[in-house]
Amino acid sequence: MTTTIVSGGLVITAADEITADVLIEDGKVAALAAPDSAYARGWRADRVIDATGKYVIPGGVDAHTHFELPFGGTSSSDTFETGTRAAAWGGTTTVVDFAVQSKGQAVRAGLDAWHAKAEGRCAIDYAFHMILSDVHESSLKEMDLLVGEGVTSFKLFMAYPGVFYSDDGQILRAMQRAAGNGGLIMMHAENGIAIDVLVEQALAAGKTDPRYHGEVRRALLEAEATHRAIQLARVAGSPLYVVHVSAEEAVAELAQARDKGLPVFGETCPQYLFLSTDNLAEPGFEGAKYVCSTPLRPREHQAALWRGLRTDDLQVVSTDHCPFCFSGQKELGRGDFSKIPNGLPGVENRMDLLHQAVVDGHISRRRWIEIACAAPARMFGLAPYKGTIAPGGDADIVVYDPHARQTLSASTHHMNVDYSAYEGKQITGQVETVLSRGETVIDKRKFTGRAGHGRYVPRTTCQYLP
Repeated sequence: MTTTIVSGGLVITAADEITADVLIEDGKVAALAAPDSAYARGWRADRVIDATGKYVIPGGVDAHTHFELPFGGTSSSDTFETGTRAAAWGGTTTVVDFAVQSKGQAVRAGLDAWHAKAEGRCAIDYAFHMILSDVHESSLKEMDLLVGEGVTSFKLFMAYPGVFYSDDGQILRAMQRAAGNGGLIMMHAENGIAIDVLVEQALAAGKTDPRYHGEVRRALLEAEATHRAIQLARVAGSPLYVVHVSAEEAVAELAQARDKGLPVFGETCPQYLFLSTDNLAEPGFEGAKYVCSTPLRPREHQAALWRGLRTDDLQVVSTDHCPFCFSGQKELGRGDFSKIPNGLPGVENRMDLLHQAVVDGHISRRRWIEIACAAPARMFGLAPYKGTIAPGGDADIVVYDPHARQTLSASTHHMNVDYSAYEGKQITGQVETVLSRGETVIDKRKFTGRAGHGRYVPRTTCQYLP
């Protein structure tokens, strides 16, 4: 049994900030104590990590990634090996990726395929949500079985007709099933039927550049779908988690529902907090780098997202990490924005960008840990072992230098993609050392992890619900 002490740092969780030593035994947090206490002085360890002047924070929980996702005739460029390694570099120690049920196939076949992609390849711990592409009596029954096995959340799409789209009747049936089995429905809330009309009209008018991706996917169509999803969840008696919220009007729908006491939750992503339609409109074909769905919004939407994070109308910041290389992948949409693969890289940048938000005064340090670690762990049944630093929990711990300066760039990131969505952005704060279940994965900015260290984690049901 190996023993490690992380000494002298400011331990920040969603609940507390205390200067403490952290004792780690056999991959678990064994104790916390004041550094000069007799109790801490009595500890013996194989290794001591000096965190004086640094933050000691829980490893990040990114509850929305897409590694090796087939989309639009290609696949996202990060594998489970490269993607989880990049996550570790960015201070994230658990990811929840999306397994996909293909149309006409059993749900189980999709889950098995994703297990095969991930097993033995991950540098950090991982779990799965399930995308339901085909809602019928058989797949509804399979939902019950998956919840029993620790796959407790199911994503549905109001967008992408002909690919992932579910109609209102299918959505209602899935929500009713979740109401009975304890699962959580995750919703991509955009009116895909209406968006397809606007796409067709834009292309017919010769509007083919990347910026039109943002113009046809109207904020009102995100808000309408969010409203409709909330009402369907009310009819079904089901909780609802709306993914990648980007628009002020959609936040307002969530806030109104939560003011009624409904079990409705929202997630946003760093791209909506730090990027905007200005990026989509970059000259030439550069805007293609920023094509994702929901799309980037005009900058004035950002204030509503930050406010939602402060007021807890938005609970979680995930990345929706779904990278496609500019060369050879994003370029599939030259001359037709609707053919640009949807997705941005970001799994390595989330913790740092949110620390920059602390520096900028948008959120507090504890709120940083809440939205990036603790809330996603509770939302998706990973607590109490993930998302905090407490006795009995997994020793997923990051030593974070809040004073280091870094410049985000594709030339230095570890994601398997040929551009950075934040190229040249200067930020304050950087991951120094990362432990995953007590094992060093990043040691003073050197990768010491390995493929296969990461374990699959079955999840309990949403811990925000009674």
